[in-house]
Amino acid sequence: MAITLKSGYKMPIVGLGVWRMEGKDIKDLLINAIKIGYRHFDCAADYQNEAEVGEALAEAFQTGIVKREDLFITTKLWNSDHGHVLEACKDSLKKLRLDYLDLYLVHFPVATKHTGVGTTASALGEDGVLDIDTTISLETTWHGMENLVSLGLVRSIGISNYDIFLTRDCLAYSKVKPAVNQIETHPYFQRESLVKFCQKHDICVTAHTPLGGAAANTEWFGSVSCLEDPALKGLAEKYKKTVAQVILRWSIQRNTVVIPKSSKLERLQENFNVLDFELTKEDMDLVKSLDRNYRTNQPAKFWGIDLYA
Repeated sequence: MAITLKSGYKMPIVGLGVWRMEGKDIKDLLINAIKIGYRHFDCAADYQNEAEVGEALAEAFQTGIVKREDLFITTKLWNSDHGHVLEACKDSLKKLRLDYLDLYLVHFPVATKHTGVGTTASALGEDGVLDIDTTISLETTWHGMENLVSLGLVRSIGISNYDIFLTRDCLAYSKVKPAVNQIETHPYFQRESLVKFCQKHDICVTAHTPLGGAAANTEWFGSVSCLEDPALKGLAEKYKKTVAQVILRWSIQRNTVVIPKSSKLERLQENFNVLDFELTKEDMDLVKSLDRNYRTNQPAKFWGIDLYA
């Protein structure tokens, strides 16, 4: 299954996120994912593993497992590169060993002090707070993104972690409209207003952290995952699926793209096998009732400032 983006290109509705995948494991993971059937891979300069992903992709192309045109590759512009969009994109393309990106996203709606293309440590001031660059507007950044489309380096461009108001502004000043808004959304953080606003304006919503962060966000932020929710466990028993499969299916039935991350082969397989069943309206309503407006990904821990305040 795929969603046709505003740009006219098709985006597979189930992808694999590569956040926190270790370099030495990435090649086998990605090759196995491609063999399972994954055709959509979500990367970012900030994940510091684009070169390893590129090595895996190159091997997949060289051995004939898959062709470049069969894959949908996303990566993201880091906060410190808002004033260097072209250079940052070219750096990602070089590391990924690609001639073009299927989707390039503004990772967060904030420009910070430039630390050099390819370096993605958070730019903190002496006070330990994110060093925000007030000379670069999001509109300027977006016009840099549009230039990438004109140059043929990127097929579709989008935003990430934007709220309704920033998304509305992007629609107002853009010539090339954002094709995607990638946001945290899951049963405990459903963000119905933002999802509906984006979809009303033909912006595809991609759910990052679609399972509520699980172990990664518990470790980093101390957050609670919806994977342990009793109601969701009950649905998993009803449908003879895993809780993760039920959550991903719920997301798909909301017409959102999902990019769950897993480093385990059996989980990769399970997360991909979510198209052979459908939740009833009653069960969709049950999941809807679980919303807690609960964000699990909290970069303020590292930045000393709440970007979402």
